[in-house]
Amino acid sequence: MLDTTRLDIMVVFDQGVVGRPELTIALDVATRSILAAVLRPASTKAVDAALLLAEMAVPHPMRPGWPKVLELSHAAVPYERLLALDARLEGAAARPVIVPETVVVDRGKVFVSEAFLAACETLGVSVQSAPPRQPAAKGPVERTFGSINTLLCQYVAGYTGSHVTRRGRDVASQARWTLPQLQDLLDEWITTGWQNRPHEGLRHPMMPRACLSPNEMWGALVAACGYLPVPLTGDDYTELLPVVWKAVTDRGIRVDHRTYDHAALNPHRGHPSPVTAQSGKWEVHHNPHDLRQVWIRLPDGKLTEIPWIHRDHASSPFNDHIWQYLKTQVARRPDRDHYEAALVRALDDLLLRARTANTNSNERSRTARHITATARPADALDTTTAIATMEAGAASGTDPGRRDARRGEGLGSVPRQAVGVRESERDDGSSPWQPWAESLDDEETDTDMDELGGAGPETGFPLYNARLEAEQW
Repeated sequence: MLDTTRLDIMVVFDQGVVGRPELTIALDVATRSILAAVLRPASTKAVDAALLLAEMAVPHPMRPGWPKVLELSHAAVPYERLLALDARLEGAAARPVIVPETVVVDRGKVFVSEAFLAACETLGVSVQSAPPRQPAAKGPVERTFGSINTLLCQYVAGYTGSHVTRRGRDVASQARWTLPQLQDLLDEWITTGWQNRPHEGLRHPMMPRACLSPNEMWGALVAACGYLPVPLTGDDYTELLPVVWKAVTDRGIRVDHRTYDHAALNPHRGHPSPVTAQSGKWEVHHNPHDLRQVWIRLPDGKLTEIPWIHRDHASSPFNDHIWQYLKTQVARRPDRDHYEAALVRALDDLLLRARTANTNSNERSRTARHITATARPADALDTTTAIATMEAGAASGTDPGRRDARRGEGLGSVPRQAVGVRESERDDGSSPWQPWAESLDDEETDTDMDELGGAGPETGFPLYNARLEAEQW
């Protein structure tokens, strides 16, 4: 069962903004195990739920500073037999690794989106919707949220409580934890407390009087049902990202007033894709939490990363919420290149003012929740260092700001988009435009990207980075 709720804890986001994060969990009903739990600073997107499925299927690594007793080798499971089947379990944390056959979800747009359903299909998971207006249909996961509040949240600084008599006065001033710190605290509590706490609803047929813990129940079911490892690579996580269908023209790929270009597109400019059902458009995967690149499926079947031509101007990863906000602040231009350049200048200015804390209350709230932090506070936990560093430095070797890079030429010319010059001919003098490509060049809309196929490896705030986790195993 998958579900999302606001956590009853106030946390400190960037620039001192205080707010309640959103918690999404995956609960295995058979063992009552919390297979994955992810905190987001703002609303959860479909891609977050999709990557939650992948997180369930890979072992959870031990975090720096955790005691050895939390390793899977100390849990009540047939560790030696499991290790013989999956070498990734060596040194893993004592939490179950389960690929579900069916997930039960509510009818929220996150769980009924095309991105989430496509991710379930990729992993071979069927989706079952709970009956509308019947919260009891997802009773186990709802009770788990209540247990998290009573067993963890009420002991954490910044606890809001269910009503005023429990939260006290001025809760915001009591908030002390950053979101990465609270994520690490939650993961350690799940591994230490929840997974080893006897549950009244877990009974073994041979020991009906004894209450089992989730880990003990998982060990019993693994012995009966077996264990099948699912190796996931970085490319597998990219496959789970939301998809849009776009034309590849002389400009490159246009997605929501952003231009993505690379030399890898040269043989395919002005040509339709092999997928005839999409009218010649190409399959493009995007990450709504980090808009600095997209991935296109070329005829070889592989997903190739295509950088944003202005990626050098984005000092920090930014997501679709920030981009949509900038579109409301920048006046539309008749020329798409000038309009994109104006958006880039506004983004660069916003990121600069966010770093120097020179933003108004509206911008401060948006940037604190929707711009990925590139550095942690001095007292932040070590588990966020590698993730934040990767998100800040995940750039390809190609200079995304130079138009000439796609032709393999030098990088000394001024980017075409920066001056608004439209190229109408190729180097050989031939016209790059095809009749069908002109109409499909830039079907721009103001629709939120979450509605175009989901809301994307990691992202707005670096908590769980799927690609980094895959490289570790």
